[in-house]
Amino acid sequence: MQETNENTIMTIDEVRERFSHDRFATVNGAVIDEIEEGYAKCSMELNDTHRNALGAVMGGAIFTLADFAFAVASNWNKNPQVSLNASISFLGRAKGSKLIAAARKIKEGRKTCYYEVTISDELGNQVAHMTSNGFAV
Repeated sequence: MQETNENTIMTIDEVRERFSHDRFATVNGAVIDEIEEGYAKCSMELNDTHRNALGAVMGGAIFTLADFAFAVASNWNKNPQVSLNASISFLGRAKGSKLIAAARKIKEGRKTCYYEVTISDELGNQVAHMTSNGFAV
């Protein structure tokens, strides 16, 4: 269980329910694995629909998971934040059957935030690194 700004307790199942409405990410297999203040770990089991013509994981699938992890980390216990900017660098090919994205808050002000997201496979291979700025609406 995690504490929100309103001093109420929110379980990970409640957070999962809240973000189940993020249809693009969830329809493509993104799930929430862990939450903490300023942090979320999300994952995605890979299948053929996540692959490009070369058989590698499509960059859009990797970005979708990274963006979802940012959204969860920056929103699960706060007023809504939306992305202002996101930049992703693809570092290597996923060799496993699962992607894992860990989003961590680096800085948060009154209206903006900055997060780093690392994306790897379950074998520990680095797949991508993303940074994202958010704006509180």
